[in-house]
Amino acid sequence: MTGMTGRETVLHGTALKRNSTAAEIAGIIGMPVAAVEAELAAAVATGRVMANADRFMVAPLTDVTLRARYPQVFSALRGDPGFVQPYEAFERVNVTLKQVITDWQTMTVGGKAVANDHSDEDYDADVIDRLGAVHEQVEPILARLAAKLPRLKIYSEKLLEALEKSEDGDHEWVSDIRRESYHTVWFELHEDLLRIMGREREE
Repeated sequence: MTGMTGRETVLHGTALKRNSTAAEIAGIIGMPVAAVEAELAAAVATGRVMANADRFMVAPLTDVTLRARYPQVFSALRGDPGFVQPYEAFERVNVTLKQVITDWQTMTVGGKAVANDHSDEDYDADVIDRLGAVHEQVEPILARLAAKLPRLKIYSEKLLEALEKSEDGDHEWVSDIRRESYHTVWFELHEDLLRIMGREREE
């Protein structure tokens, strides 16, 4: 990662993945699992990372320290139109993605929004088609971002894998938080970009 030490990269990945295993963290930052495990062990020993069995989270103060480093680490990207412009394009597509996920999780019955029990196959198929359209929009944007920060290419691969599994009928890959579903990976990607750009998430 541009300007970051290996240790900082692992902490950054741990902040993004939240309560994840060393292998899951390695998978999002493109580092060998053994190297991530070693850094996590050292960070746990010094209190910078909290461990719960085989899962890890950054300590609150560690996250503050990380965020204080971002302006220096990512200053070049923040000032590069070749990164800023696709980031802004991503934020516009993000609005569409949020609506698609909302429509996946809920549906309107009798004029009221209710939880989608996924019994209406046509409704679900339509939403997944829209998810595919979102992916077509975001693919070239992610390619432009990855051209500036190659590590981000990992997200394109994970998003495509989740979409394909969703289209093949395993609908838990749309938004299930217990796996690297489309929405889970998108959320982590968005968090990554917000940290890079020094922006806050709009709820």
